[in-house]
Amino acid sequence: MRIYIQRHCSKCITCLQSKSRVMPHGLYTPLPIDSSPWVDISMDFVLGLPRTQRGFDSIFVVVDCFSKMAHFIPCHKVDNASYIAKLFFKEVLRLHGLPKTIVSDMDGKFLSHFWKVLWEKLGTKLVYSTTCHPQTDGQTEVVNRSLSTLLRVILKGNKKTWDDCLPLIEFSYNRVVHKTTNLFPFEVIYGFNPLTPLDLLPLPNTTSLFHKEGVSRADFIKKYHEKFKSQIEKKT
Repeated sequence: MRIYIQRHCSKCITCLQSKSRVMPHGLYTPLPIDSSPWVDISMDFVLGLPRTQRGFDSIFVVVDCFSKMAHFIPCHKVDNASYIAKLFFKEVLRLHGLPKTIVSDMDGKFLSHFWKVLWEKLGTKLVYSTTCHPQTDGQTEVVNRSLSTLLRVILKGNKKTWDDCLPLIEFSYNRVVHKTTNLFPFEVIYGFNPLTPLDLLPLPNTTSLFHKEGVSRADFIKKYHEKFKSQIEKKT
């Protein structure tokens, strides 16, 4: 089954057209990882998206460096640091608590006085990747590339509805095995994977696939074992 699926995916026209062929600009540098989830996180923006009916044109990406779980939050390019902080508290902090470390690029929002003072008061350390070496924050760079690929594959012609698809894209991303951990991000955080529609489908009736002689033979052995068990019970 896995070989069949891999062969099918390798020939998928949509995937071949949507996936980027650009190689990473240098090696990504892994950052020190803590021993628990949502303690060290990274954040970045995906900019230049088509403006939706709600006016969104960007995505605020927050990634947990331990579990590789990510949150994709629609926003606006012109949002200031105060609004981004509100988004973080509303969508991330309420679920995972305060981080010890935040890794980001040199975006103006992350360099603002408000942003620095806010996290200094909360006791969170800010770490910045340099302009000439964005690969320092390799975790978010990889997630951004995967997110862009998913958007291209799913949307295609309906490019102005990406904000409606974002929750499903986030769910799908967090339910895929990550190469680093060989686990699902959901599994690392919660210890199990949430159900999908495929999990709720009834199993097909496979009775017709069984060989009649094999079924009758199995029934005979089962009855024989029951008879043998009853005889043992009578003598004990």
